[in-house]
Amino acid sequence: MAQRRVLVTGAGAPGGIGIAVARALAAAGDAVAICATSARIHDRAAELRAEGLDVTAHIADLTDPAQVLQLRDAVGPVSVLVNNAGMGSLSQPAEQTAFTDLTEDGWLRAVDVSLHTAFRVTHAFLPAMLAAGFGRVVMMASVTGPRVSNPGEAAYSAAKAGMVGLTHALALEVARQGVTVNAVAPGWIATEASTPEELRAAAATPPGRAGTPAEVAACVRFLASAEAAYVNGTTLVVDGGNTLQERKA
Repeated sequence: MAQRRVLVTGAGAPGGIGIAVARALAAAGDAVAICATSARIHDRAAELRAEGLDVTAHIADLTDPAQVLQLRDAVGPVSVLVNNAGMGSLSQPAEQTAFTDLTEDGWLRAVDVSLHTAFRVTHAFLPAMLAAGFGRVVMMASVTGPRVSNPGEAAYSAAKAGMVGLTHALALEVARQGVTVNAVAPGWIATEASTPEELRAAAATPPGRAGTPAEVAACVRFLASAEAAYVNGTTLVVDGGNTLQERKA
């Protein structure tokens, strides 16, 4: 099969899910473009290229529609889009705020970062997939929102639940044109951004540990594959079974 072009958004963190997804897809033979809001994305690309992988880096603020279109022009048509950007970035860190203390600006900013970015990027890149008769769109959702939530995360929860709703609607619209749209919903995943509280919560999961970015990336790699042609509109939960248990240690 000819080498595919891939875009993974939100891949700037050195130990994050985005870079793990980029590594997994590039290792499978894809030519991968990665983007983030800061120049550190060039460091991530250099690390992957040092592993012999075909990776290019792009800086883009996906809350800016003009920059999304510039990214599309720079990257060109892709066969696989992984909407990993969201939750927070170096320029706009995620915040936990009680709903009664949440301002409208704070609400809109959180939803913009975690949901509207996926809308903008998909809207920009999807037409070329439809024209080619093949495409894979993978949304990086979360168990937070669609399945569970935490105090102070009303906006983030609403955004991630909205991402799953977007996945469902798009999957129905584009399936007959050879494009699938699916979501991955991670639970507690150990990254350099994990707090001690989050790692303690992960220790109460059925496996007794947090997941790894590579384990999430493996699920994305499957959904992006040709073999996953009949998997459409689904949300693949990657949480070690944590949302199944009523009692947590």
